[in-house]
Amino acid sequence: MKITELLTKETILLSINGSKKDEAIEALVNKLDSAGKLNDRDEFKKAILKREEQSTTGIGEGIAIPHAKTSAVKTPAIAFGKSENGVDYQSLDGQPAFLFFMIAAPEGANNTHLEALSRLSSILMNEEARQKLQNVKVEQDVIDIINSYDQEEEEEPLQEEINESEQFIVAVTACPTGIAHTYMAADSLKAKAAEMGVQIKVETNGSGGAKNVLTAEEIEKATAVIVAADTKVEMARFGGKHVLQTPVADGIRKPKELIEKALNQDVPVYSADNNSKSGEGQKEQKAGIYKHLMNGVSNMLPFVVGGGILIAISFMFGYNASNPDDPSYHPIAEALNTIGGGSAFGLIIPILAAFIAMSIADRPGFAAGAVGGMLAATGGAGFLGGIIAGFLAGYLVVGLKKVLSGLPAALEGIKTILLYPLLGIGLTGFIMLYVVNKPVAALDDAITGWLTGLGTGNAVLLGAVLGLMMAFDMGGPVNKSAYVFGTGLLASDVFGPMAAVMAAGMVPPLAIALATTFFKNKFTKQEREAGKVNYIMGASFITEGAIPYAAADPLRVIPSMMVGSAIAGAVSMMANIGLRAPHGGVFVIPLVEGPWFVYLIGIVAGAIVSALLIGLLKKPVK
Repeated sequence: MKITELLTKETILLSINGSKKDEAIEALVNKLDSAGKLNDRDEFKKAILKREEQSTTGIGEGIAIPHAKTSAVKTPAIAFGKSENGVDYQSLDGQPAFLFFMIAAPEGANNTHLEALSRLSSILMNEEARQKLQNVKVEQDVIDIINSYDQEEEEEPLQEEINESEQFIVAVTACPTGIAHTYMAADSLKAKAAEMGVQIKVETNGSGGAKNVLTAEEIEKATAVIVAADTKVEMARFGGKHVLQTPVADGIRKPKELIEKALNQDVPVYSADNNSKSGEGQKEQKAGIYKHLMNGVSNMLPFVVGGGILIAISFMFGYNASNPDDPSYHPIAEALNTIGGGSAFGLIIPILAAFIAMSIADRPGFAAGAVGGMLAATGGAGFLGGIIAGFLAGYLVVGLKKVLSGLPAALEGIKTILLYPLLGIGLTGFIMLYVVNKPVAALDDAITGWLTGLGTGNAVLLGAVLGLMMAFDMGGPVNKSAYVFGTGLLASDVFGPMAAVMAAGMVPPLAIALATTFFKNKFTKQEREAGKVNYIMGASFITEGAIPYAAADPLRVIPSMMVGSAIAGAVSMMANIGLRAPHGGVFVIPLVEGPWFVYLIGIVAGAIVSALLIGLLKKPVK
């Protein structure tokens, strides 16, 4: 696809009035809207401004490339704008912007469109092309200039031979939308490397997927690696190499500085264990415990959800229908309970521990973590023991890697096959059996006893706190902590907290659904349409459905939802309601222990209160 299929006379503005960034954005958005390229003008502008908040798209040299990829775009398009006097666009070089290309990509933009957009980014790195565009007088001139430079790109062939006489580095570029900055940084690095007589290969992680992917051989031969990215990049492959991690904007503005640092290896050695010795690495280490824990929890949840729903279905035959000695016995109930409870639930703690350990020590930690988690489960240490087992196994294997690093290279394969599993499982197992299990099991029993003996007042307070946690970050670490707390107690036959957690977790999406239905002037058309889906998500106990609304207006929406969730959690605990299923939403309400109608009233009341607060606090959409 040619760029000029996206950039047409109808989307060209030869004179931008005003000297401020907002005025330029407004003019370009209006141009796209008047050309019929947008579904929702206001939503598209909001997406453009959100991208600007991440980092300015004023890349310097008098150019700005505001861009967004959103469902508010009807048809992929590019708007061109020119300012004679310049606009204060907060550009990276501090200079005014004169040329503007606003890129509008729909949510489902295909690779053909994205490749055309990436070629535009490359054209703008050409000084001659920029000068010609600055002097255009009519719309057709813009199209002719772009056409003269627009050539279909072919992916660079994998480099079979690297000239040993020249210095060689590799790089990866990536930006959040993967449309403009990714390719401009790549072109800037390649141009400067050619000027300096340095061989370079650049992998681009754009919206159309990774292109020019680095091979293991190329990484091995490179003097250093430059990662110019504002989004996640696969880093494990760079273990043991000097790696310079920097924002994607630096790849555009400071290519010479980055290349010189890489050539001089004036950058830390990347380690998969501790990430790096740089300040960024230290920041990531501080967040490491949370990351490792969430890796375990996210991989555990499918077992919780799938197993929990199967258990809930088995309860439809009767709570004791899986017991062959009970009068209500049914073979289907027994099968469901065996699959969901005996198998899926039996794997929860080992899976939790295994993936925590794997997050810390990579694959060598998995087996030790799984065995440690199994010992925690069978030894009565529960979820807390499983978490300890995961971290214990992970860091033990990291220690083993360091201890065994001095072995001859010929024994490298034996480490993974024999030494890490043998020593990791053995050490983790002995520590779990003789140090961890008994005291943690005692603590677990104490917590269970305390919860079982809670009076009504304390129980209500616990329900309210769990409700606040469920609505605070809706799928984040606080929410997951409350959920894991509730599911962990099911194994100890304490069912009240799980009921409170589920009630509270259903409130935020239901509140959003109600608010978008009854307070239409507080939401855009797109938000109102999306709000209908939250009826289903709320009923299904998918709290994450409320996240987009909370992210758009956190100071008003999040506190409102926390109030309603606290009410639902408190009502559930006050009515002494228990729930044996860890998932299911409205579909398991008939299975709760206690007055199910009170449970339902608590959920509805919480949702209504939150919806009213959202309606009162949010400002009308202009």
